[in-house]
Amino acid sequence: MKSFLSILLVLVVCTAYGQSSKKRKRDGNTFQNSPSTVDPNFAPAEAPRHHSKRRSGKGPTVESQKEYADRMHATVKAKRRAEKEMMKPQYSDPMYFGHKRPPKKRPPGKMKFCKVCGIRH
Repeated sequence: MKSFLSILLVLVVCTAYGQSSKKRKRDGNTFQNSPSTVDPNFAPAEAPRHHSKRRSGKGPTVESQKEYADRMHATVKAKRRAEKEMMKPQYSDPMYFGHKRPPKKRPPGKMKFCKVCGIRH
């Protein structure tokens, strides 16, 4: 009885597999690619070669080079201006504490709290 059920199960599985609607992969040598009596010297056509996409321009344009030079001059000018500004004593001298003018030195009893630097002087 058990052998009969196992054989029946195998047959049901094989029948279901044979009737499935999935397309199976075929190997590369199919009927369409093989020679026939009509054309015995059949050779599959080669795929057309695609050329790589080329840029429309050969290089940078005169206008883009001029824009680049203008940006570089503006950057150099801004850096020089910032460097010149940092040479002022309010940035380079520690006596200024970040003030435009050096703060007054008061006696210890009359010192005031500074809102700019947060130090009493």
